[in-house]
Amino acid sequence: MTASRPSLSRLFGSRLPREVRTGLALEGGERPISHARTEEGGHVVATTRALHLPGGPRLPWHLMDKAVWDEEGVTVTMTDGAVHRVVLPEPGRLPEAVRERVTSTVVASRHVTIDGRGGVRLVARRVPGYDTPRWEFIFDPGLDATDPGLRAHAEQALEEMRRSLGV
Repeated sequence: MTASRPSLSRLFGSRLPREVRTGLALEGGERPISHARTEEGGHVVATTRALHLPGGPRLPWHLMDKAVWDEEGVTVTMTDGAVHRVVLPEPGRLPEAVRERVTSTVVASRHVTIDGRGGVRLVARRVPGYDTPRWEFIFDPGLDATDPGLRAHAEQALEEMRRSLGV
């Protein structure tokens, strides 16, 4: 009786099909690092700079707020509030690649209460091609990001945070 061994494709994933690779709109120096097949037969591809969804949407890591995985697939929320859902029957190593890439862009993150109804998350992220991090405000649901008073409070909180971090 011999012990069964997992196949190499189960351990490391299958090779990205050539037609999928050539169909990606890659930037200079960008390369695929992980992928998974969708329920419909397309591919989700994680690269060094972005998550590429079937049909062309390219989601840069530094613009991704969060990715929530469940038994059916992934829901990605971007910093501008856009939401993308993909069904992935066998995600393989894609969840780990996404988590590592999004986390690696975050330099600093802090939630600050600015109103009795909520607050804002101040996030500094590394952006490819730039030496200094890009700061963004992610307001809690229900708060109007265009409200000048809330923006002024957020700007003040950002200045205090930058001073305390020395950035």
